[in-house]
Amino acid sequence: MTDLIHVILLGIIEGITEFLPISSTGHLLIAEKFGLGARSDLFNVGIQAGAILAITFIYWKRIWQLFSQWREPTNRDYLLKLIVSFLITSVLGAIIVVHFHFKLPETITPVAWALVIGGVWMIVAEQIAARQVDRTQVTWRVAILVGMAQMVAGVFPGTSRSGATIFTAMLAGTSNRAAATEFAFLVGIPTMYAATGYELLKVLKDGSAANENWNALIVGFAVSLIVGFVAVKWLLGYIRSHRFTAFAIYRIVLGLALLLLVPAGG
Repeated sequence: MTDLIHVILLGIIEGITEFLPISSTGHLLIAEKFGLGARSDLFNVGIQAGAILAITFIYWKRIWQLFSQWREPTNRDYLLKLIVSFLITSVLGAIIVVHFHFKLPETITPVAWALVIGGVWMIVAEQIAARQVDRTQVTWRVAILVGMAQMVAGVFPGTSRSGATIFTAMLAGTSNRAAATEFAFLVGIPTMYAATGYELLKVLKDGSAANENWNALIVGFAVSLIVGFVAVKWLLGYIRSHRFTAFAIYRIVLGLALLLLVPAGG
């Protein structure tokens, strides 16, 4: 029963934090270190896929429009930029993970620093973006840099994939928060599905699937899906009239608290 409660709590944490610019990976690591127990890479990526499915449901009309009306120049251009951005993340991610055998850190300290640095960067970026002319167009520069930002966020837990991509888009030319957020979220859909598929193939190949708690994964996935849907709906309404400053302050406060409370290397 206790383990089920922990799984539900992890699903709630993932659903809330996946799309808010505060780092889902970092919060899951913190939660696991502070009593909810370590989980497999497949579990963590699997519940992230639940949150991604939530945003697929929210944006399904936009996705259908892009694919069903791809012959229209505007839709085709936007779709190509999404594909290129995803491919940049995939290729760079494959090089780092497969070739250099990269593994996510299992300690709190680097996550805490990423939270603080990312929070400061968000405040600065928000100020710079506010001085720009309001632009909703996604340029090729935005698409390329967003793809690179996704990869960086995957390498450094605590960075936040959504935060890195949204603010990269805003600084690179798509200064409108809603437009930058939409592109960042749509790029995240194939990225996270691909990451989940990669982890699933890996556990099937090495035989560790037999040791996976599939019931826990299914429950975590479902909870993350429901909570993620609510969280994204709220966020899309929030950013229409608010900046991301509150999230930046939260990151800085949490990061500093962790640096003070957790021993170095802990």
